[in-house]
Amino acid sequence: MIERPDPASPPPPPPLAPPIGRVVATEQKPATPHQFHFWTANETSIGIGAIVRVEEPGNGKGETGKVVYGVVTDGFAYSDLATPLHDVVGAEGDPAKAAERPTVRQEIRLWTAAVLRQTPEEPLQPVPLGQVHVATDVDVAQALRMDAYLGGAQPTAIPVGLYTSGGLEAPVYVDADFLLGPEAAHLNISGVSGLATKTSAVEFLLSSIFQHFPPHKGRVAAVCFNVKGPDLCFLDRPGTLDDEDRRRYQRLGVAPEPFQQVRYFAPFKADGVNLNTLRTHPDLVGDVEPLVWGLREVLDYAEVLLNRDDIDAKADAFIDFLADRVVDKEFEDGFGGVHRVVTFADLERLFRSIFDGLELAGRGGGDSWRTHHIATMRKVRNRLANISTRCKGLVTDDGPSNDLPWGRFTDRTVYVVDVANVDPLGQDLVFARVVSQLRERLERRDLGVEAVVVFVDELNKYAPADGPETYVKKMLLDISERGRYLGLVLFGAEQFRSQVHRRVVGNAGTVVFGRMDADELATPGYQVLSPATKIKLATLPIGELMVRHPHFTQPIFVRFPRPAVLRGRDGVERYPPTADLPFEDAVARQLVKLDRRVRPNQVKDVIADRREEDVRRALAHTRQTRPHDALAHFKKQLGGRVAAAPAAARESVPPLNAISDEPY
Repeated sequence: MIERPDPASPPPPPPLAPPIGRVVATEQKPATPHQFHFWTANETSIGIGAIVRVEEPGNGKGETGKVVYGVVTDGFAYSDLATPLHDVVGAEGDPAKAAERPTVRQEIRLWTAAVLRQTPEEPLQPVPLGQVHVATDVDVAQALRMDAYLGGAQPTAIPVGLYTSGGLEAPVYVDADFLLGPEAAHLNISGVSGLATKTSAVEFLLSSIFQHFPPHKGRVAAVCFNVKGPDLCFLDRPGTLDDEDRRRYQRLGVAPEPFQQVRYFAPFKADGVNLNTLRTHPDLVGDVEPLVWGLREVLDYAEVLLNRDDIDAKADAFIDFLADRVVDKEFEDGFGGVHRVVTFADLERLFRSIFDGLELAGRGGGDSWRTHHIATMRKVRNRLANISTRCKGLVTDDGPSNDLPWGRFTDRTVYVVDVANVDPLGQDLVFARVVSQLRERLERRDLGVEAVVVFVDELNKYAPADGPETYVKKMLLDISERGRYLGLVLFGAEQFRSQVHRRVVGNAGTVVFGRMDADELATPGYQVLSPATKIKLATLPIGELMVRHPHFTQPIFVRFPRPAVLRGRDGVERYPPTADLPFEDAVARQLVKLDRRVRPNQVKDVIADRREEDVRRALAHTRQTRPHDALAHFKKQLGGRVAAAPAAARESVPPLNAISDEPY
């Protein structure tokens, strides 16, 4: 008969592995509450970044002593030599004779470790002179305080990578409350370009968030700005993974699959029909939606677009007047004309009417209209016209806009806004408007999700430590300081952390470092790291990161698997972008995307001999309306064809007299 264990009694502790070292304290190197030293054998597997456990011997009464967890930050090797001169003299100046010595000098390995956690935490005392063990999975969770959010009724753990040191491989989790709010928020990633530290880490982390975000915290989405090349253009396509990557995914509890819900947005090129993106392969371009804005969208963010050295308070007042009193309203110009300004073309007609009216009324003497000086109005007119010219394709002169699905964001969806090939002025406009809309709708709780991750690369460019106070920089500062209360989380990446605004990086609750440049590590911001940690940071292999998190009292090195999505440069090779289509073919392709029943030849027949601006306007209206019969709606928007005047009806002109002396 097998005896069943008593459920009330705790399970016996697992047998302890033999110790690998012992804490040592000297007058020169004492043990403190935050740091200690220990020695090991020369054949130890301990290295920089390894987590260890120190056990104080019990008091013999059944009570266990203090347990201290630490992470190795530095290492030293000693021998019994007082100075290097003794070794040189002993070998008679010949390094080859040093190996012929009858006895080998004893080498001592001494390690320095920073304290991660002490249990019990009170009273806080120096580290005891106990045995040192390699940390187990349970020890890693205890040392990094992950036990606070790994268990319980509502766990908030999100896998971030694998701790691999000392022969151990243990999952490392971050707390969703401290990554996405409300306790703390934001993530910042630094690292040199091209070594799989920034974009790849964000792709893996977003996949982990989507799969492990706690249900009780609501719905989450991500908005990613693609600012260089094809980095984020293939998130819905599976990448190549080896067996080691799949094993790591299984160990972390993350499914190795691409994002299931991805929506792409990109502005048009200058022709207004070909999309300005590298995702133009015939198999993929159908998933890209155009991003087109009109007068209303642009005027609300005129501060982003206009040169602050050239636009003064008077011009600001006139722009506010246009936004509040003119746009989208019936407006009398004071000279007998009634206008409804909806597009840039309508605004241009209003300006012409005002200028003509002032000239006729004053015969050159009229210089003010509704308290606004004519010079101010001409300046604003020229600047607004410049916007539609520089951002052609993103900003439309005439026609409806096409925007992100505000109010209809869906759970676990990535919204990619591709502005890699857009003019810097247009990029600033896209950043400012999209993020401002996210903030306003999260405040009103009508976005569709409770939390949004905004990924912005190249923070050195958009939020530099020095330089002018641009609208985009102020917007990023506002997100980093107030976003966590709203559920607006900034994931920022840059090559040089020291050159990003201190308040942007300082408000990031979680900080990730990839391989760092030696010059960057020499800046004051890295003085808290030990020399050995800096050396490891400067030589990190691809796929290894150093993570700082509010629950971790010291930085921890982790490995993350290769993202399960297709990399940008591999995607361009597999799905090469196509050349720009002719105007008729590009229009036909967009109508076919709206209605599979449309035939390209039908579209070409309809738009033959039509003005391109009329075709673009009809196409934009059809795209915005999305009717059941796209071709019929498109024909209706184009209107009836104007017949050409017959030749017989024209007045005949007599031929010139060839003998005339008139030279002209």
